[in-house]
Amino acid sequence: MRHGGEGELDEFASIGHWTAGRQSAQWQQERGVVLGIGDDAAVVEAAGEPAAAWQWVLAVDTMVETVHFNDTTMSEPDIGFKALAANVSDIAAMGGLPRHALVSVSVPKSWGPERMRRLYDGLYECADRYGVAVIGGDTTSSPQHLVIAVTVVGTVEAGHALRRSGAKPGHLVFLTGPVGLSAAGLHGLLHSRNGAGHDGELGSAPDTLVRAHRRPAPSVRAGRLLMQRGTCSSLNDVSDGLASEAWEIAESSGVRLVLRDRELPRSGALMSYAADAGHDPLDWMLHGGEDYVLLGTIEAADAAAAKSAFAAEGIPFYIVGEIEEGSPDVELIVSVPAAAGGATAERRRHVPKRGYNHFT
Repeated sequence: MRHGGEGELDEFASIGHWTAGRQSAQWQQERGVVLGIGDDAAVVEAAGEPAAAWQWVLAVDTMVETVHFNDTTMSEPDIGFKALAANVSDIAAMGGLPRHALVSVSVPKSWGPERMRRLYDGLYECADRYGVAVIGGDTTSSPQHLVIAVTVVGTVEAGHALRRSGAKPGHLVFLTGPVGLSAAGLHGLLHSRNGAGHDGELGSAPDTLVRAHRRPAPSVRAGRLLMQRGTCSSLNDVSDGLASEAWEIAESSGVRLVLRDRELPRSGALMSYAADAGHDPLDWMLHGGEDYVLLGTIEAADAAAAKSAFAAEGIPFYIVGEIEEGSPDVELIVSVPAAAGGATAERRRHVPKRGYNHFT
């Protein structure tokens, strides 16, 4: 390991400054941690008895300054929180439980000890909220921009991980919450007259939308409920946009996924802000991303019971479409205004495979 750009603190002193006292040894031991931060590698026990009844689920995500965030869009604690939340969401999309995290940071000189400590404040806030033990990582210097990469290890009951590839004709498509909020919040932050900065105003977007962008809530409990039902045939988290995630399910499962425009959940704050901004809300909903709700498919016979089970726990569950036979595709059914005296018609339109992509 190399020393990072941390002023008067060397690498190991920096790690101690960011992480010391965050999680007690007993708290980590209860999560299977045998050896945490401070050695060449962490040692953890498989969760559950017997261990063979569980399988590991692993996810990694990277955030780069100026690509994923800047001073206008997020504060230091927001960055730390979101860096971990993105990975927790991936574990949730498999029906798993997040257990342990490894954090790698490349730190430029502009990010001194206190800025990094504030980043870790947010990261540990997310870790504590979802029961994740932070057990190690790596620290290097960076010539200009901050890079933070987080790996999360989770567990799921053996043979029960939810995948993208099980959707079948006749299954129904669902969402576990509204989409487009994060993209609208980002739009508000970027187009605010005063910006947001660290202590600035939230900008022209409502606080609900700004918070959706800065502090997304991974759907861990929803993923567990779906795994336990045994009728969820495919699942994705909405990280790159509803359209992109729908295409992943369609291509992995070899089916046509059909969404119904009138059934897509619409946030009141989103609709109001879109009207003020002169923006089509459906664009944010289909192509925005970073909402971290779950998109999936479920056997039609269990849809009503699943909705009731979710409602009992205060979690939204919306049926938004169905799966049909055909070559992999995603379509949207929209209602067409009727001519005078005529009936409202429906029209299908192709949904392009568009969402956030680093290389296009």
